[in-house]
Amino acid sequence: MRSVLKKILTTSAPLLLLIACGNNNANPKTTTITYNKPFNPTELLKYNPKTPDKRIDEFFHKLHQKSGFNGNILVAKNGKILYENALGWADHLRRDSLKINSQFQLASVTKTMTSTAILQLMERGKLRLDQNVKDFFPNFPYDGITIKLLLTHRSGMMNYVYFIDNIYRSQHLNQRKGLTNTEAMNMIAEYKPTPFNKPDKRFLYNNSNFMVLGSIIEKVTGMSYADYMRENVFKPAGMAHTAVYSKAVYDKIPVDVVGHDRNSWKYSVAPNFLDGPVGDKGIYSTVGDLYLFDQALRAGRLIKPATQDSAYTDRNPMIRGHFNYGYGWRLFEAPGEKVVYHTGWWHGFRHIFVRDLKNDVTIVLLGNLVNGSLLHLDDLFKLEGMPVIRKGAYNGNGDTAED
Repeated sequence: MRSVLKKILTTSAPLLLLIACGNNNANPKTTTITYNKPFNPTELLKYNPKTPDKRIDEFFHKLHQKSGFNGNILVAKNGKILYENALGWADHLRRDSLKINSQFQLASVTKTMTSTAILQLMERGKLRLDQNVKDFFPNFPYDGITIKLLLTHRSGMMNYVYFIDNIYRSQHLNQRKGLTNTEAMNMIAEYKPTPFNKPDKRFLYNNSNFMVLGSIIEKVTGMSYADYMRENVFKPAGMAHTAVYSKAVYDKIPVDVVGHDRNSWKYSVAPNFLDGPVGDKGIYSTVGDLYLFDQALRAGRLIKPATQDSAYTDRNPMIRGHFNYGYGWRLFEAPGEKVVYHTGWWHGFRHIFVRDLKNDVTIVLLGNLVNGSLLHLDDLFKLEGMPVIRKGAYNGNGDTAED
């Protein structure tokens, strides 16, 4: 097992230049980030609940009471937590309340960490982004799909979630036992489902891309996805409350937070065979640990500044003049503004993880009651001097597919 990347020495290293409004010539006066910050998880997580930011507290209690937000919250700025809270039920049926260290199934927020792992392996010479999936899985049925196309959702693959779900239902297979990544890859090779389109034709957000990336991580390292992520991402970032839980490994996922669907406490969602594959989802974490992940990236502990720059670069046509996708990150761009973020939606969980790189703001919202509450965050963004991260707030056409 290779050792964790040594902390990058950046006393005189170049500063990361980020891209604004689709222009590859970044403006260092508005988008520069320093990577020689000290990294102390204990200090970073310090917060006094007796002195919350009153503006943010008022906003979230209103969101909880009027819009039905149920979940955990963290808002930080300039390396300091301004607000942290847990609002509502972890499991409505058992009347268990959420705690600040409650672990949530991250859904597609997992993709931000999978992409980080892939870029680590690229830095270590274990793979190239232009490599074909067939280099790792010779029986993969599609030609011309590279790691880069998977990272940017340009592979054209079908969505394995629906394809495999149809097979399980039609063949009356056991839906309680989780499917492994290897089994999912073998089913793709055996059934050869028709892709949506040719590789690199267009952006099409699709869980298959990151399930395949999770499988490549396992193939390249000889480790399980869970073990690789623990040793190379979670531990270096101080993420003590984060783990990969696959239904293929755990008969019962060892967390207390239950997802609830359809804006109703009646619909609690039990994990099933589709909670087996990982990489596109499968990481369980807390608001505090996601903040540490954000800070570890800013401090250069996981991947190099230039590599992060590449992850936050437009890789698709712009949507509504402001939105794009890089390597495992959704992007918002405007003159002098750069926000990287990701949403998540899976089995009764709904999240948003926002990182304003210019203003050094981090917002983590993890919810376990799926409703429209996360569409009502405009006032929060304005409180922190940020642009509004919501596609519907802007005019223009384009694919607005979310998780």
